[in-house]
Amino acid sequence: MGTELEQILDGIGPRLHTLRRDRGLTLEALAATTGISVSTLSRLESGKRRPTLDLLIPLARAHRVALDQLVAAPATGDPRVHLTPLRKGNGSIVVPLTQYPGRVQVFKHVLAPREPKLVTHDGYEWLYVLAGELRLVLGEHESTLHPGEVAEFDTREPHWFGPANTSTVEILHLFGPRGDQAVVRTKPSATDSAPATTTPPRSTTS
Repeated sequence: MGTELEQILDGIGPRLHTLRRDRGLTLEALAATTGISVSTLSRLESGKRRPTLDLLIPLARAHRVALDQLVAAPATGDPRVHLTPLRKGNGSIVVPLTQYPGRVQVFKHVLAPREPKLVTHDGYEWLYVLAGELRLVLGEHESTLHPGEVAEFDTREPHWFGPANTSTVEILHLFGPRGDQAVVRTKPSATDSAPATTTPPRSTTS
């Protein structure tokens, strides 16, 4: 148990460093968010200081991860579920959430700053902003989306999306390779006797 505990503790520092780097945060910015000094954060990441709960809890909140993700607790739940992050060359991270060939694919993206480059391809996409600000370019139109806001569009239109500033942005990304569109179902109110309606969404941002 002593050796196993040492291995767990030794892995927390590099994991904290990776989380901070992936989110484009400086030690100073993280210190301002957590109230933990820059020197303490630096020592934690380098392994020169042992992590404690009073340090890990605010860090988990700042990085928007569960505490067990910081300490690499053994996986629980369905063993068939494997979420493997894929690192891209530009510093972005993609986490596939589904594996359904030919059907709508779902990903979580952590997008790093990069130069805009419009692309086109068959399909339909939905973007939901989890954290940060997302810049979306659709043809000649450009929008900035904030946490909780959604965009949907036909990918045959020239498009590009990424961080709206120098920080990373986290999004939930759905892609329909065959151009599948979402179906919005609404229930009638208690005073409305009309049946529920099903309408396709417009290719706009919301």
